[in-house]
Amino acid sequence: MPRSMIFLPLIVIALSLVPPLAAQEVLRGEVKVDLEPVYAAYLDAPFPLDTASAHKRALEEAALFYSGIIYGWSFVYDIGERARGIAEELELTPLGTITWGDPGLFATDTEVRNNQFHLWTDYRLTDTQKRRLSMWKSGTVRSTQAIGCGPLGGPVEMADWITIKQTALEDAARAAIRAILRGSERNRPKQAKGFISLSAFPYYYMEGGRWTASGRFRVEITEIIPFAAY
Repeated sequence: MPRSMIFLPLIVIALSLVPPLAAQEVLRGEVKVDLEPVYAAYLDAPFPLDTASAHKRALEEAALFYSGIIYGWSFVYDIGERARGIAEELELTPLGTITWGDPGLFATDTEVRNNQFHLWTDYRLTDTQKRRLSMWKSGTVRSTQAIGCGPLGGPVEMADWITIKQTALEDAARAAIRAILRGSERNRPKQAKGFISLSAFPYYYMEGGRWTASGRFRVEITEIIPFAAY
């Protein structure tokens, strides 16, 4: 028997024992940017947007949303009570950020439809980010849907545009935390602390002259301070 035929089965067996490359975990999301808004507040703004400007703006928003999904925020939430003169206040602290130009962020497809620029994106997670994301899926984290609003604003630059979108998103986060507390606490507490993250990209729309953000959140309450403690 030829020597090559003797070793061929051994090579096949050896190759069959080599584990396949692990598939890289990828998050996906879509961002929509209005190319020429019809709201009166933007009549003096530099619209319509060109494709390059819309593309950059969409990537800025995508980076914000991926930051919220992977890292999230820690929060201190003063629930507030009008009868006692205590104002409602939410303090959010980002636990990490993804910025425009991050090597893990990719634009995969674009389309202009109904005067909107649609951008589909991928974010390729590092091992550290995978571990962090898995923490948001633990048994102590609860999920809820919430809606928040932000100001429409006047003629703004892109950074301010992102701030307006972020304001609506943070108001939705406040509503999510409040909904979790209403479902778990019989009496309204004075303050709650914990962590919150996005489950997916939020959806934005105009309502009553304001930007409205609808999103699904993961919330973990780590401390509740009752009014009796004060």
